[in-house]
Amino acid sequence: MFWFGCDCFYWSRGVSEFDSEPSEPKPFSLPSPLPCWPQGQGFATGRINLGELEVVKITKFHKVWSSDSSHGKSKGVAFYRAEEVPQGFHCLGHYCQPTDQPLRGYVLAARAIKPADTDDLPPLKKPVSFSLVWSVDSDKNGGGYFWLPNPPVGYKAMGVIVTDKQVEPETEEVRCVREDLTESCEASEMILDVGSSKKSNPFSVWTIQPCERGMRSQGVSVGTFFCCTCELSSNQTVRDIACLKNLDPTLHAMPNLNQVHAVIKHYGPTVYFHPEETYMPSSVQWFFKNGALLYRSGKDSQGEPINSTGSNLPPGGSNDLEFWIDLPEDEEAKSNLKKGNLESSELYVHVKPALGGTFTDVAMWIFCPFNGPATLKIGLFTLPMTRVGEHVGDWEHFTFSVCNFSGELWQIFFSQHSGGGWVDASEVEFVKGNKPAVYSSKHGHASFPHPGMYLQGSSKLGIGVRNDVAKSEYVVESSQRYVVVAAEYLGVAEPCWLQYMREWGPVIEYDSGSEIDKIMDLLPLVVRFSIENIVDLFPVALYGEEGPTGPKEKYNWEGDELC
Repeated sequence: MFWFGCDCFYWSRGVSEFDSEPSEPKPFSLPSPLPCWPQGQGFATGRINLGELEVVKITKFHKVWSSDSSHGKSKGVAFYRAEEVPQGFHCLGHYCQPTDQPLRGYVLAARAIKPADTDDLPPLKKPVSFSLVWSVDSDKNGGGYFWLPNPPVGYKAMGVIVTDKQVEPETEEVRCVREDLTESCEASEMILDVGSSKKSNPFSVWTIQPCERGMRSQGVSVGTFFCCTCELSSNQTVRDIACLKNLDPTLHAMPNLNQVHAVIKHYGPTVYFHPEETYMPSSVQWFFKNGALLYRSGKDSQGEPINSTGSNLPPGGSNDLEFWIDLPEDEEAKSNLKKGNLESSELYVHVKPALGGTFTDVAMWIFCPFNGPATLKIGLFTLPMTRVGEHVGDWEHFTFSVCNFSGELWQIFFSQHSGGGWVDASEVEFVKGNKPAVYSSKHGHASFPHPGMYLQGSSKLGIGVRNDVAKSEYVVESSQRYVVVAAEYLGVAEPCWLQYMREWGPVIEYDSGSEIDKIMDLLPLVVRFSIENIVDLFPVALYGEEGPTGPKEKYNWEGDELC
């Protein structure tokens, strides 16, 4: 018996679902070779200093065991031991991933930077022993045995290891890390689920991530996994596995400014707008110069013109609802401003540390003066709205993440209104060398990795807001048209308008009742009886919203994209 934050126990079984050998995943590589990055300190040198530990990323693996039963996957899961670990470094755990994806991952190996004083505990120690968490016997795949390292007092295990024999591993196999050099971690994605639908004997395997994430957090992902024979949910803290902590305040592995520019020029995505897009992006300066006005609560003014740098916008503080930006009253000027100006548009870049400075997140913000009306989908019916969904001042973004060990593009976050998700580099579309494609949705400007129609609502019922994306001649090359507006670790001077924390558009309240009546009139009688349920599926923002705030007021400016 041992404790995983829940009752966990040894369980052995032999079942036919493990008797089919899954195909071996092939390694993934980017379409083009990496460039020679400009000279710097620790960026893309292969090793990162975390204070008392130095770590390297291992991507060479030997498969230990595989299963053909996985959670929500058509293929299985393979478990790997790290190979070609540099002399003096020690493995911290094993790696696993689904077999229906390209081999794409890493585990960290670590070494103490300097010998510990005789009175100090060394940063790394062998485990005392191992506890068997779970095992399986298969006629074709052989045996799979999952072992948790039992750390010495004051130390933490970094991950589970797998063997193909029931014999307990040698303690030389991995190292545990002194507790003060670690951070707590949590379950992230379940990739193997055996028996959870039954009344007893569940077993699941999860990827893990630091509990605290964001540009000021110190947690470092080791690349290992966690498993248990208990019920577990995503984002639940794992108590006997830990992540590493970066205690080096210099963040020496982060790219310098020359390297930042080289990274953007090499990876900057091509942004495609829909061929029927009416409301194009523009630069912030164009928006200000062409009639945007600043309003203040309680004053009967016509609005104050905003200078091109935004220096007369109220800086700092928070969104106190005292100020907002709006379009001019003149209809011609208002219409001109709504259309945007593609020729002036540029991406506004925020460069920030991720996962304790082992990755660099390059957040690219794009500004559109106006967000157009929504298009609703109700089963087979597509219903363009006249006003619902409209608002002034639309800020959207996408973020690409670069591994600081190698300078390799790792994944991209596609922001979609108030949500979005990370997509691995192996699953994005590349259009020019290592430059991915980003597709901006018609009228709403949300970001997606591939062309098509994405539904915001209930995909099962086919009801919600359409996000239509496609290639067109309306393109912004972010690798060429960008401005680095923030990089706190480099001390980049931020523009005045970025300090404006209030609303970039007025509060809007839609007459949703009349809009719903219009929908009702367009629907067949057989559908109208369920209209009340249909309305409940639409995003709340369709019925009214406060004006959107700027990039720096968003949680993901400093925090994790998915929180």
